[in-house]
Amino acid sequence: MQTRKKYIFLTFLASWLLLFFFGGDQLRRFAFFSGRKAEARRNWPRWTDQLLLKTFADPEELQGDGDPSLPSPRERRVARLSVYKNSRCRMETCFDFSRCEKHGFKVFTYPRERDQPLSESYSKILTSIERSRYYTPRPEEACLFILSIDTLDRDHLSAQYVHNVDEKIRSFPLWNGGRNHLIFNLYSGTWPNYTEDLGFDIGQAILAKASFYTESFRPGFDISIPLFSKDHPQRGGERGWLYQDSVPPKKKYLLVFKGKRYLTGIGSGTRNALHHIHNGKDIISLTTCKHGKDWEKHKDTRCDKDNVDYEKFDYQELLHNSTFCIVPRGRRLGSFRFLEALQAACIPVLLSDGWELPFSEAIDWGKAAVVGNERLLLQIPSAVRCIHPERVLAFQQQTQFLWDAYFSSVDKIVHTTLEIIKDRLLPHRSRSRFLWNTLPGGLLALPDFSTHLRDFPFYYLQQGKTLPCPAEHGKLSACHSTYPSTPLFSGSSPSEKFTAFIRAVSPGGSPSQPILRLIQAVSASQYCAQILVLWSCETPPPPSGKWPQTTVPLTIIQGTGKLSDRFFPYTAIQTDAVLSLDEHTSLSTSEVDFAFVVWRSFPERIVGFPARSHFWDAEQRRWGYTSKWTNEISIVLTAAAFYHRYYHSLFTEYLPAGLRELVDGLAACEDILMNVLVAAVTKLPPIKVTQRKQHKEAVPQQVGCKDGDAGIPPAGERSPSPQHSPPAKVKGTVGATSSRHFSQRQDCLNQVADWFGYMPLVSSQLRLDPVLFKDQVSVLRKKYPRLEKP
Repeated sequence: MQTRKKYIFLTFLASWLLLFFFGGDQLRRFAFFSGRKAEARRNWPRWTDQLLLKTFADPEELQGDGDPSLPSPRERRVARLSVYKNSRCRMETCFDFSRCEKHGFKVFTYPRERDQPLSESYSKILTSIERSRYYTPRPEEACLFILSIDTLDRDHLSAQYVHNVDEKIRSFPLWNGGRNHLIFNLYSGTWPNYTEDLGFDIGQAILAKASFYTESFRPGFDISIPLFSKDHPQRGGERGWLYQDSVPPKKKYLLVFKGKRYLTGIGSGTRNALHHIHNGKDIISLTTCKHGKDWEKHKDTRCDKDNVDYEKFDYQELLHNSTFCIVPRGRRLGSFRFLEALQAACIPVLLSDGWELPFSEAIDWGKAAVVGNERLLLQIPSAVRCIHPERVLAFQQQTQFLWDAYFSSVDKIVHTTLEIIKDRLLPHRSRSRFLWNTLPGGLLALPDFSTHLRDFPFYYLQQGKTLPCPAEHGKLSACHSTYPSTPLFSGSSPSEKFTAFIRAVSPGGSPSQPILRLIQAVSASQYCAQILVLWSCETPPPPSGKWPQTTVPLTIIQGTGKLSDRFFPYTAIQTDAVLSLDEHTSLSTSEVDFAFVVWRSFPERIVGFPARSHFWDAEQRRWGYTSKWTNEISIVLTAAAFYHRYYHSLFTEYLPAGLRELVDGLAACEDILMNVLVAAVTKLPPIKVTQRKQHKEAVPQQVGCKDGDAGIPPAGERSPSPQHSPPAKVKGTVGATSSRHFSQRQDCLNQVADWFGYMPLVSSQLRLDPVLFKDQVSVLRKKYPRLEKP
């Protein structure tokens, strides 16, 4: 045993001696291997090592950035800190919430100075605020303040640059270091660095800025807005190019870009490289050097050929016929091309590293845009080619929704900015990200009404649907053949009962016979939950003993005498469905039941009986209104119509006070405004259902309700003019009243369309009848046989 141990020991010792004599050098190198490897990682590549880079580039060239005009990261950081001295501002630290407690969210704009010129774009912004429902002319009521000094263009080489802004704002007694102020800006910095220098200290003000760098953006405080031109419409705006019911065919081009390239300076790197992906077939990437005063001094060998190719294609034609549009950065991060691509349903492919996308706090851009990397330009073509056609269509549809909901006008851009700030004040009552990114959008989903999807009329029929889950934030990723599906919608069916809401203008101390018959017919409906009577007279309503006995609760509400009262969000309305009725409406129980069943299938629309239509009068160059029977309808009168109670809140809280005053002033306008509002929200027409008798349109009464002046409709009311022609004069008292009534309604229609900036009404040729309606079959086989009786 001891001999065996001796041999083992000698063998081990001999092995170490052999290793020491023959491999000692290798051991010494191994001892320092890890240290040298780490050092190599830290020091390689050695850009001044000519042995490494001799065949690739001149070391002197590699010492610099290639363009001395580009700011270094340190210079950018210093410039940023000079602008954002309160870089740690948050709503909790730099905003006075107490100013918003008493009067709510009100916005005050500083009085405009006569000697201070305003750009066209800033004038539109101030006008949008003053037209909003949040505007107040009294600063003591204001929660948020807007300067009257034009701060949009802070390029000191611009003719619209305003000097001495610091001195001016510090002289304002309301400035308070910028607290509770909102500053708008589109252009910052100047040649050659284009830093974010605004030329004045914003203090603790919220900055709504275009081309926002993510590193400068203060999350939850600042707001990134899109860059828009001075020609951007004040309100309304053009619709998107992808129509709602059209499935776009495969377009001619996959990916396009046409624009100027910068030969030197910031932003030149990306645009100078765009020619590498041009193939002249399905990828068109065109640039021109022709811009600026001295472009010929800096022209390179490609300029002449690029300029010739540039003129061969029309920019609008490329937008119309391409699936994806490259949106590279310019001198600044944002560009007009972004909104142009959204409107054209050309999916934006963003090449602007570090850009905080517009309204990113609310909008999920991963559903509408592809976010690329400037350094990975050559991967863009292969990445967009492998996006599934279904996902491409979803992207295109989302671009149209976002364009129409938030970007098509200055009004929408400004109102979106204000609504985001308002949501921050009460986070527990703010809109969810789902509401912001789903039809009809955050501006039309009021959190003051509810924050639950089931309370709105837009999501009932969408529960249980699934859509493909896109890549995170729309960033370029590998091709996927399938996508995980997740439920995007939740909700419930609309309530199975309705509230009848009757506007009464009966003279004397007792209800009229028409309203008594109407109450009896409506209360007999199996779907009726309650009846509310809006008493719109100055005289007190009749005592309860003079009202009929019904099987459902009957409540009398004393109105103020205004026509807009009928669309006030009364807390007494407990059901989703509201049946709006006028006192002289004549309906049977079967008509009410059938109309309600139809409404439950279309809870976001107005469903009713008396229909009207609008038309464009080319001679008068204005909109016309007619009750002439035609093949199209666009208005269902609220004298007998179902709709969702949410529209009461929209009518009262979303529309500005000026429109409601218009309704009360014209005395024949409230139902037109309600139809226009619902059409603007849903982009859909109302639905007409079967009616036994033709409705006779009453002239609304506001106050008084004297005998002989109870809103009795003119006999045989018809449109005094055929469609597409101006109204003709009618002789006699009844004809004069009818003509004046139609004239008021046409005035109302045109004024409402002017406020919206376009005509929201949508025409339809649809009328819904019960199954077997008017068919020559047994009455026993029909569910609503009474509808056919005269």
